[in-house]
Amino acid sequence: MPGLAHYMAQYDHEHSSGWNKLLHGLGIPMIFLGLILLVLTRWIWGASFFVGGWIFLLLGHKIEGNHPAFFQGPIYLLLGPIWVAKEAWEFLTGSHRTPTAEGTSEATTTKQS
Repeated sequence: MPGLAHYMAQYDHEHSSGWNKLLHGLGIPMIFLGLILLVLTRWIWGASFFVGGWIFLLLGHKIEGNHPAFFQGPIYLLLGPIWVAKEAWEFLTGSHRTPTAEGTSEATTTKQS
């Protein structure tokens, strides 16, 4: 069974466009906020955030020209939030992981003067 690194590499491959990353960075948190609001009986707000988040995700994939990763398996529904957290962390810290020839990732840090 493939590990988390395999799924993350696949998810990265399917989400390489800057617009797709931005729309996922907005859409996935919106979906989770929508679910929380639905549970708290704020159903109009919850439904709005939930549907709006999915619209952002689908628009990002239309821009990138591929299908959402969850069509490959339900594991990707759980992987999306992990990927967004990783992308946010890399953005905030200025680090970025690049794949190496062995299929692992190597951290690189970019700092501007």
